[in-house]
Amino acid sequence: METSNRQITFTPDLFEPVQRSSEDAERITGAPIGFWGDAWRRLKSNRLAITAGGIIILILVLALAGPWLTPYTPYGQVLDRQYQTPSLSGFWFGTDEFGRSMFDRVWVGTRVSLYIAALATAMDIGVGMTYGAISAYYGGKLDNVMQRFVEILVGIPILVVAVLIMLVLKPGILSLSIAIGATGWTSTARLIRGQVLRLKEQEFFLASRSLGAGTYRLIAKHLIPNVFYIVIIALMYTVPTAVFFEAFLSFIGLGIQPPNASLGALINDGAHQMRFYPYLLIFPAAVLVLITINFRLLGDGLRDALDPKMRK
Repeated sequence: METSNRQITFTPDLFEPVQRSSEDAERITGAPIGFWGDAWRRLKSNRLAITAGGIIILILVLALAGPWLTPYTPYGQVLDRQYQTPSLSGFWFGTDEFGRSMFDRVWVGTRVSLYIAALATAMDIGVGMTYGAISAYYGGKLDNVMQRFVEILVGIPILVVAVLIMLVLKPGILSLSIAIGATGWTSTARLIRGQVLRLKEQEFFLASRSLGAGTYRLIAKHLIPNVFYIVIIALMYTVPTAVFFEAFLSFIGLGIQPPNASLGALINDGAHQMRFYPYLLIFPAAVLVLITINFRLLGDGLRDALDPKMRK
C-alpha cells in the first residue's frame, strides 16, 4: 500500500484568534434565548403567518368596533332604504330587504360566530386535553377503555350528534357551542394522548419519577409545559373549524335565529337572494373565507415555530 507524504506548512495566521463580525459577536455574547423567544424569532421570519395574524387582528377589531363606525344599527328596520347597493357615500355593504345596514350586520354576525367558536374551542381543548392526558398518563386498562369510548364517538357522524343536540336544546349561542364542542374534542384528545405517551418514555420524565416526584409535579412541571405548544397549534385549527361548523348549522336553520345575526345566518339569507342581490352573500362569505384561511395560515406558522421537529 502506498502512502503519500504531504508536507503541512504552519503559518502565523493559523494561531491568530478568529475574527467575527459585530453581529456575530452580539449574537454569541447576548442574553440566552429561551424556547418562546426562539419560537417568536422564527415566527417573525414567516411573513405569510405574520400577515395572516395581522388580518385576524383586523377582523377581531372590526367585529368589536365595526357597528360603531356607522350611524346605523344592525337591527333597525327602515323599509324606505331596502336593497341599496354598496357605496362609499352611504351604506358600505349595502342594505337588506328590511333596510338594515349590512356592514353592521356582517360585523355583529362575525362577533357572534367568533364568540361561539371561542366557547366551543375552549370546551374542545379543555375536554380533549384532560381526557387525552389522563388516558395516556395512567395507561393500562383505563387507557384501553377510554380509547374504545373515543372510537365509538368517532364512528358516529359529527353532523348527527350536532343535530340531535340542537334538537334537544333550544337554538342559541350556548346550545351551538355545546353542539360544536361536544363533537370536536376527540381529535384533540388523541393528539394530546400521543404526545403524553411519547413524553413518558423520555429520560427527564423517568428520572424525575425515579427521584420521587409526585403525580402533580410530573403533570405540572413536565407534561403540561411540553404539550402546551400543541394546544396552541390545535387552537389555531379548531377556531376556523368551529366558525365553519356554526355557519353550516345556521345555514341549514339549526343555528342563530332571526333577527339575530351570525355569518351562517347571513350567508343563508344571502343565498336565497344571490341572483338579484349578490352583495348580500358576497360580504359575509368573504369574511368567513378570510377567517378560515388566515387562522390556518397562522396555525401553519405556529406549528413551524413551536414544533421542535420543525427546527433546522
